[in-house]
Amino acid sequence: MTAPAHLDWLVDTGQRTKSADGIEIEIWELQYGDDAAVLSAWAKHFRDHYCDDDMLAKLLPGTGKTAGEFLLDIKFPDASIAPGPSIRSGDFAEILVADYIEYKLGYWCPRHARYDHKTIRNESTKGCDVVGFQFVNQGGFNPKDELFVFESKAAMAGNKPINRLQDAVNDSGKDKLREAMTLSALKQRFYERGETEPALKVQRFQNMPDLPFRRISGAAAVVSTSLYDESLLTQTATAGHYNTSDLKLIVIRGETLMELVHALYERAANEA
Repeated sequence: MTAPAHLDWLVDTGQRTKSADGIEIEIWELQYGDDAAVLSAWAKHFRDHYCDDDMLAKLLPGTGKTAGEFLLDIKFPDASIAPGPSIRSGDFAEILVADYIEYKLGYWCPRHARYDHKTIRNESTKGCDVVGFQFVNQGGFNPKDELFVFESKAAMAGNKPINRLQDAVNDSGKDKLREAMTLSALKQRFYERGETEPALKVQRFQNMPDLPFRRISGAAAVVSTSLYDESLLTQTATAGHYNTSDLKLIVIRGETLMELVHALYERAANEA
């Protein structure tokens, strides 16, 4: 599994702090550059979550729009009209966290059910943000198989630091209720696409009492460096979470992330 080139820009700083309840918080940094080839590939990777090139070619006729106009007007969240910018930053954070658990941690992380079927572009998709799967043996059942359910929150604009990690922890605590619906929706999308094998891989995690597995929860905050405040992170409360024994906390910071987000959406549209 070859990682996209932009994942080289996602760097573990080695810095660690702890929540108010003693759970380790990993600090990563998105050290993105100005490499046009990498940014173009990243933009395509980003665009494919909403509408891959084959589907775009089918959806475009009859609209009277160019490919870029169609993406910006119909598929992508709005760049300026609220809540479009916050949906953009939230989607960006989710996709980056999905890249992290797939390419940095080695989980299978299907994404297509979350973005390509949005009917309202300026709304977040309901359900668990990011779901990853890991199998001890492909095609079999093992109680050490892992389901990794991650919640992400973004803070990329504003003047005052905010503890979005706490918000991610709070929402992660609701994932036990949303998990069954998220897995069912993902499984259904695979069957709709005629993809039986991945549908059955999802099915493996739908009945924990009869087919045990390890459930790992995750909470991530993706924040611009100007809004990063370690003292706030150390106040993050996790004691009320249902899965504190298997809870992973991560913060990804980066310079002027909202500018990067808008630039990626524009490139994704312009290069379609």
